[in-house]
Amino acid sequence: MAELSTPVALPPRDRTAAPPVPRAAARERHLGWALRLWVAAVGFLLVAPTLVVLPMSFGSGSTFEFPPTGWSVRWYAEFFTSRQWLASLANSLQVALLAAVLATVVGTAAAFGLDRSRFRGRGAVRQLLMAPMILPGIVVAIAVYGVFLRWQLNGTLLGFVLAHAVLGVPFVITSVHTSLANYDATVEKAAASLGAGRVTTARRVILPLVGPGVVSGFVFAFATSFDEVVIALFLQTPDIKTLPVAMYESIVLEIDPTIAAASSVIVVLTTALLLIPQIARRRRPR
Repeated sequence: MAELSTPVALPPRDRTAAPPVPRAAARERHLGWALRLWVAAVGFLLVAPTLVVLPMSFGSGSTFEFPPTGWSVRWYAEFFTSRQWLASLANSLQVALLAAVLATVVGTAAAFGLDRSRFRGRGAVRQLLMAPMILPGIVVAIAVYGVFLRWQLNGTLLGFVLAHAVLGVPFVITSVHTSLANYDATVEKAAASLGAGRVTTARRVILPLVGPGVVSGFVFAFATSFDEVVIALFLQTPDIKTLPVAMYESIVLEIDPTIAAASSVIVVLTTALLLIPQIARRRRPR
């Protein structure tokens, strides 16, 4: 019995040895690298056409060449001196600006209404407002064309603005709804208790909190309208024609290298617009 009660000396524990990594953590680490590689590959496939179009727009040849045999700004000069191209660019900018403003107003109001109201069918209303983002563009274009034909809005500036605003509303709702997810409505009651009116509360409390979401929605609505071609093909007339429609006709009817310069203008403008919300969020004081 004495031998059984004798304590057994254990070897000292090596505290410098690293603890074993669980298999689940190792699996997640490998999955993370695989996901990063997949995202990088998808991003490269999306950016690759732009990397081809931009050099082609500076080519000196009379047709599309990649890589260009010579460098020139010939096609940019052709684009910015052509009355037809500039008219289509002006139409696109005008329609996109008006449509983005209208979509921002309607989408922001809808986002606030869906966030603060409690009624049956709220989910159905939200899905209905998001339908233009989900449905194929050709389906929306045929529906818009049929309705606007009865309302005599085809080929009018108002028709373009209304149709493109419908496409931009889902982006505004999504962006503003994201901002409202972290919004505390009690700050409005606190502002009212301190004597602030509705206008003052909206200007100094609500807008600074949801402002980034509103700006992001406006930018996405503008970019969506500026780059839209399917509905514009149904609504266009010789008097009003947007830049994407002019580019489409340039490809179908004739091979004009000026389209490379027009494509570069769209890419640079939309990229700059999409970077605005990112820059605004980084500069926003915390």
